[in-house]
Amino acid sequence: MLGICTAILVATALYFAKSIFAPFAFALFIMAVVWPLQSALQNKLAQPIAVFLTLIATVVVVIAFGAMLAWAFSVVADWMISHASRFQELYFEWSHWLEEHDIVVIGSLSEHFNAAWMVRMLQTVAGHVNRTVGFALLVFVFMMLALLETGDIQQKLAALGKHGEFRELTEAGAEIAVKFRKYMWVRTLLSALTGIAVWAFALLAGLELPVAWGLIAFALNYIPFIGSFAATILPGLFALVQLDSWQAVAFVLAGLALIQFIIGNYLEPRMAGAALAISPLAVIFAVFFWSFLWGIPGALIGVPITIALLTLCKYSDSTRWIAMLLSGKAELPANDN
Repeated sequence: MLGICTAILVATALYFAKSIFAPFAFALFIMAVVWPLQSALQNKLAQPIAVFLTLIATVVVVIAFGAMLAWAFSVVADWMISHASRFQELYFEWSHWLEEHDIVVIGSLSEHFNAAWMVRMLQTVAGHVNRTVGFALLVFVFMMLALLETGDIQQKLAALGKHGEFRELTEAGAEIAVKFRKYMWVRTLLSALTGIAVWAFALLAGLELPVAWGLIAFALNYIPFIGSFAATILPGLFALVQLDSWQAVAFVLAGLALIQFIIGNYLEPRMAGAALAISPLAVIFAVFFWSFLWGIPGALIGVPITIALLTLCKYSDSTRWIAMLLSGKAELPANDN
């Protein structure tokens, strides 16, 4: 009961203080990913210069990623606005068909589903983008301060380790950083494969905006399950407007679902390997739980946080069973420490 109460209190604190905890968690995750670059630069340059160059490289990557995603969504939004009448026509057709089968559609939706409604929706999305920019700035502030203090923290932990204290914590931190880097490498490679496959399939199926759909699939694939589902449904919905027959739309949905299935269920487990093995139930729970706490940032970082927590559990006799239970492997190697 004490553990359950503690978990509830911690989750409550994380929810109400998400404006601080979420960017801090992101900063630690990114710091672990870029640490090899920081370490290599620090061997040749002064620490402040190495930190500055690492931050610049990170900012360039993030800006390039954001610009690519913004371009893809802007192209799709322009196409949607130019075909707003067709979307509204399809909506009325579906509403009429549902009403003929005694399925009542909410009247207010019918009245407000038009081009102005879609523009307001895009304005809402733009507001979320502005908040994301503020979130990113806070992440980089935390990341800069953490990179500057990394050397001092390592020295302190090493000094404590000489007396037999915090040795396992140091080992766990190093293992978590390695897993974070492998997770990011695997996720980036699989996202690139997904984007290329979706782009090629969109060309084959005759969909408009194939490059945009490929880039969107690449970006959304960083969110497990939810991103794959959205990357399948969005082109399928637009295929209803672009294509003439329901058979063609079904072909598009089936093809996109097959791409996501092969990459997510066949390639990813083999590329991730035993180091990142987590049960599918744990992955789904992590995505939705952290999405509930922190929104989209939580969905992005939920799985890495779960990987870190399971790694910490493995280093304690009282919690090792949790790591074994939620591991995707048949059995967990015993801890030798």
